Parts: sequence; structure tokens; C-alpha cells
Amino acid sequence: MVEQEGTPCEVVELIGRTGMAGEAIQVKVRVLDGVDKGKIITRNVMGPVQLGDILMLNETQREAKRLGGPR
Repeated sequence: MVEQEGTPCEVVELIGRTGMAGEAIQVKVRVLDGVDKGKIITRNVMGPVQLGDILMLNETQREAKRLGGPR
């Protein structure tokens, strides 16, 4: 069985915390390989993360919704 490892993406900006208790961090990442190479997308990340980290994403098509907005 062949396992798909994901697509490497570099964290380029930390936007803020999200979730009911702030358990996730919203970040902008630059896709480093694959079909979407060079594209910058917004994703929610669980756990510690800092600028320059490389994340392995299973899917690069989905984007997280923006934080904040009108209430």
C-alpha cells in the first residue's frame, strides 16, 4: 500500500488564534510543491507553529475562512 505523504508548505504569516477556546492558529502558507506550487493559502493549524515552519498538508485546495468579520 502506497501512502501519500502530503504537500510541503512553508508558514509565511501567523494571523491569529481561532476556535471556541483559541486552540487553533490561523496561518498563511506558501505551497512549495505540486499542482498549486507558489500559491499562498490560509489554513488552520493545531499545535505549536512559527514562521518558516514546513507543514505537510494532505489537501491544498481548501482554504480557511477569515478571522473576525462583522458581528
